[in-house]
Amino acid sequence: MKVLISLLQICILTGIFQSMQAQESTQNNKLHIIIIGAHPDDPDKVGGTAYKWAQLGHDVLMVSLTNGDAGHQSLPAEKLALVRREEARRAGEVIGVRYITLDNHDGQLMPTYENRLQVIKLIREQKADLVIFPRPYDYHPDHRYTGTLVLDAAYMVTVPKILPEVRHLDKNPVFLYMSDGFVHPEPFVADVAVAVDDVIEKKLDMYHQHTSQMYEWLPFNGGMLDQVPATDAERRAWLGKTRMMRSDADPYRDKLIEIYGTETGSKIKYCEAFQDSGYGAPLTKENISYYFPFLKIK
Repeated sequence: MKVLISLLQICILTGIFQSMQAQESTQNNKLHIIIIGAHPDDPDKVGGTAYKWAQLGHDVLMVSLTNGDAGHQSLPAEKLALVRREEARRAGEVIGVRYITLDNHDGQLMPTYENRLQVIKLIREQKADLVIFPRPYDYHPDHRYTGTLVLDAAYMVTVPKILPEVRHLDKNPVFLYMSDGFVHPEPFVADVAVAVDDVIEKKLDMYHQHTSQMYEWLPFNGGMLDQVPATDAERRAWLGKTRMMRSDADPYRDKLIEIYGTETGSKIKYCEAFQDSGYGAPLTKENISYYFPFLKIK
């Protein structure tokens, strides 16, 4: 009887130990990702991929460097900043990630040393393995300067004497550009493309939280405010028709086929693409599956 009890105790202890080992392994393999945009709703551009990371238990932080207080035709700036902060928080909640906005004014972001320190602080506090951000080529100065600020923060995040009150990173993260359609001074070239057909509705649910942008400011600015439906359900359906084309997979078909194979890659409708900026640790064929663990590289 004592032998049986001892064997049972050993089995229980072994199970507990194995569980602790599995938990430790999960923690050790946990990625820390920061997605940086200029305005609330900009990080949502890669919301599908962010959701895939979050589903696997990785730590994702979405950040807007400005409070978005200029992006509306009628709301006062102070009130708009509060509205957009709450919209961003709700968008993050949709996919289970943190989504914050800083207090820099919309339309006034500049690549100053003070703002660079803000970005360095964010990346260090997130202990980032991956930093996702826009290229510094864009029609909007806030977008351009967000790209510049992140590039200026790259490498500096590893320098102890810069912002010494926030511990430096021991290694430089991978710094990846979000996709865009600008061709000057050079076009975007995808190093990796992620199919998001299976999560496109979640991505649209994120955009749907940004009422002040999707259904008010952007339609007003684009001269189609009169086309916005009245009810919530009708608006969500309308948003799907107008926004889904921005995740069109066709421009990245070759890369999708390279990653997913011809049969699957040729059928993908929606994707999010990324380019290695060259300013951090390199993204390689050998480590893509580590940073994008939901990909099955062919």
